[in-house]
Amino acid sequence: MDSNRKNNSNTRVSLYWKCQLLGWGAVSIYWAYTVYTRDHYGAFYTFLNYVLDISIGIFLTHCYRQFALNKKWNELSLKRLLYRVVPSIVLLALLYVLINNVKWYLYWTVIAGEEKDLWEALIYWDPILLTGLRLMSIWILAYHLYHYYQREVATAKKNAELSILTKQIQLDNLSAQLNPHFLFNSLNSIKSLIEENPSIARRAIDLLSDLLRSSLYEKDEELISIKEELTLVNDYIELEKLRFEERLSLNITLDKSLEQVKIPTLSIQLLVENAIKHGIDKSIKGGIVSLVIVKSEDQITISVQNPGKITSNNAKGLGIKNLKERLAIQYKTAASFHLTELEDDVVEAKIILPLKTNEDI
Repeated sequence: MDSNRKNNSNTRVSLYWKCQLLGWGAVSIYWAYTVYTRDHYGAFYTFLNYVLDISIGIFLTHCYRQFALNKKWNELSLKRLLYRVVPSIVLLALLYVLINNVKWYLYWTVIAGEEKDLWEALIYWDPILLTGLRLMSIWILAYHLYHYYQREVATAKKNAELSILTKQIQLDNLSAQLNPHFLFNSLNSIKSLIEENPSIARRAIDLLSDLLRSSLYEKDEELISIKEELTLVNDYIELEKLRFEERLSLNITLDKSLEQVKIPTLSIQLLVENAIKHGIDKSIKGGIVSLVIVKSEDQITISVQNPGKITSNNAKGLGIKNLKERLAIQYKTAASFHLTELEDDVVEAKIILPLKTNEDI
């Protein structure tokens, strides 16, 4: 991390000096042209004046930068910064005038051999003062605006990372509630088989072991492919059929093109589990759980139907509540969940997801 910070610091310094040299180099071309054509400095002294103009601009602004960094002006609010920037521009402009006047005086007295009045040279201000004010205003405003932008970008990045972290914590908390819910139901199913048929109970334990192993491998993933999710569902159905026998059947209708599409982990498993718990288990005859996964334009519809009626238990259960919250966190308003009672005592649980689902959602 320290090496990264050092590299970033070197990059910023490099960018700063490039801007200084290019900026003041471009500005000083005008003055070089002026002294060459108007004052007839000659090629060598024109170049010397050009270098001195660049040096003066860089010297003054670099001193300001060092002072601002020491005083941490870039961390101030815009209002408090403004109170410091305006006097600084005036002061830098006056220093710009003074240094340039000294440079001008030395050239004409030392190099050109002419007699000039020092005081008149020092107080000469028109138009150099206006030039100094303009140049220093542009430089200081550009400097602070750049750092203000960098600070805003850093703040936005930090907020985004915090949002992602919060989202991950929410998902982890919800999954922590959801997985035990599935585990306890499965253990209850096995418990009922231990005395009735130990061999079937052993098979049930093997199935549960496979389910838990798969669940553990996927525990760090919020999303899972439909194909992988259906593997878990089929194992779960096989586990439950050991208890329900002929009273339970599962019909799956799947658009094969959707097999690799990502969906929230254990979402279909939850719907099927609820269909068995609140539908098949309540009926003496049992029934068929119908799972349909299809696409329509830019959406995926996952529908689970089972015999039964909607009660307060299956409408407000922890699993359904968690599923709704997971969908809201994962997809915001792009996904929805519906639990409806159809004709002929059929309950339908439906999840609608955006079709372009991936792990970055």
